[in-house]
This record gives sequence, structure tokens and C-alpha cells, in this order.
Amino acid sequence: MPVSIRQLTGRIGAVVEGVDLTAPPDPSTVTREHGCDDHPRPLDRVTVAGEERERQVFLPRYARRRTPLSILRERLRWPLGIYTTPVVILVAWEVLARAGVVSKTYAPAPTSIVKSAVDLWQQGVLGPDLAISLQRAGLGLAIGLTVGIVAGVLGGLLRSGEYLFNGVVQVLNTIPLLAVLPLMIVWFGIDELTKVLLISFGAGVPMYLNLFAAIRGVDQRLIEMARTTGAGTWRLVTRVLVPAALPGFLVGLRFSLAYSVLGLVAAETVNADQGLGFLITQGQTYLQTNQVFVGLVIYSLLGLLADQFVRALERVLLRWRPSYEAS
Repeated sequence: MPVSIRQLTGRIGAVVEGVDLTAPPDPSTVTREHGCDDHPRPLDRVTVAGEERERQVFLPRYARRRTPLSILRERLRWPLGIYTTPVVILVAWEVLARAGVVSKTYAPAPTSIVKSAVDLWQQGVLGPDLAISLQRAGLGLAIGLTVGIVAGVLGGLLRSGEYLFNGVVQVLNTIPLLAVLPLMIVWFGIDELTKVLLISFGAGVPMYLNLFAAIRGVDQRLIEMARTTGAGTWRLVTRVLVPAALPGFLVGLRFSLAYSVLGLVAAETVNADQGLGFLITQGQTYLQTNQVFVGLVIYSLLGLLADQFVRALERVLLRWRPSYEAS
């Protein structure tokens, strides 16, 4: 007869040095001489039934009570958060460009780049090129993620899947995107298919590697405990393997999004007549440095937005998992 986890843990008693830890001690017999209820220090001296002992207390950071003063102090110290360094670099760049220390021909001021982006948008140049690039990136990313997820799940769950996919993907992982591009041009020409396949190649490999490692890294004790409670294959996969492998999947998604942008850059800078890469190539040909920087900034913003999207997914999907918060 299957035994539930609650019944199993209810039968286990933990007795350490003669003190029963299965139930909390009587509050009248427990005293603390260090720390407090809200912020206990790493070492507390506890008196249990008249016997004084020292114990080490680990309090997760997420469980600590953050006061409005501490939140305000943190925001005043880092008002821009993760954007602190980029903003400092942009301000320094602007000052140096206006002072003439940096050549405006080769490194125009950030405000000049923004003005060029607005002009290109108003001229009807930037909008269509951006739409074409997003279409290529979205299609290539969808194909790459689909192949990477299917292969990663089969390789992680089945030994035969590992034999079929793992060796090939490990070989492909060592080949740079730019090294694959000439061969794809020979095989498929210079049309859209080559560009989409290159982006798919960049997105699929990291997804497979991270998902495969996440599934194979699931704690065996969790699987054994689920089987002890009578869980079948479907419940084992959906209730144990999927939640346990979800952090690794999100890491793979972050890398896939980043590599899809890199694949987009590589695909559009070779024989492209539309897209951000074509915009950059035109700027290089006619020495329009502002236009080159406009394309580069948009590429970097796409990567930043992709990273923030995955971070938002992590906050929603991994609320059950307490994580380390830096001090």
C-alpha cells in the first residue's frame, strides 16, 4: 500500500543527544541570550529543560524583515540598479565627445546617435529593417528552441535519446557560428533560409545542453521518494522532473536568446539587403558612423530585453525556490 510523504515523515523521529526535536520545546523552558526573534545571530545560546546549549542558527535572507529605512538606503546607494555602469559610461562618453577628446567621426556622442535613430525612423528606414530582423530572430528562435527542447527532453529521460543526440550536439557546440555560415551559403544560398537556420543553430545548441544537464542533475532521492508514494511515470515527470529541471531550462533559455541575437548579427552582416545588419553595412560603406552605432545599440537592447524577460520568468516560475540575495 503506498505511503504518503506526510505519513512517512510522521513516523520518523529525530532525537539528538537526548532532546526530542520532532516537536518544538516549551516556550517557558527556552531562553535566548543572543539575537532576537526577527534577526537571530549566527550563534544563539539556548536553554532547553534547564540545560544550556549553543546552536548555530541559519536564517534565510528572504525570511528577514526588510524595514522601509533599509529599502530606502539601498535605493539611495544604487538608484539605477543594474544600469549604473552603462549610464556612467554613456555620461563619460558624452562629456569626452563634446570636449573633443573623442573623435566625433569615429565615436559620435550618444545624443547624436539618438538623433540619428530618430531621423532614420522618421525617414522610414529603421522601422522596416527592425521588423525584418525581429521576424528572422523570432522564426529562428522558435525552430531552435523546439528542436533543443525535444532533443533535450529525450536525451535527458532516455538512454537511447542520449546516444542519438548528445554526441552530435557536443560536436556542434564546438563550431563557431561564423564558421558554419560559409557552408550554409554553399548548401542553401544567400536567401532567408540560411539566415533562419543560422539563428536556429545558435539557439538550439545551448537549450539542449542546459536542459539535458538539468534533467540528469535531478536529485535521485526525489525520484525515489515519489516512487515510494506510488507516483506513476506521468506524475513523476510533471511533479518532480519538470519543477526540478525548470531552473536549468531557464538558464538555457537565457543563453538561447543571447545566441539567437549573435546569430542574427552574423546572418545579417553577410549578403543581406534588409535588416539591421544591412543598415550597419550601409553605414560602414558610406562612413556614417552614427548609423553603425544605431544598429549596434538596437542589437544590444534586444539582448538586454531578452535577459530581462527571462529574469521576469524566473521571478514568476521559481517563486517556490528561495535563492541567494547578495548583500
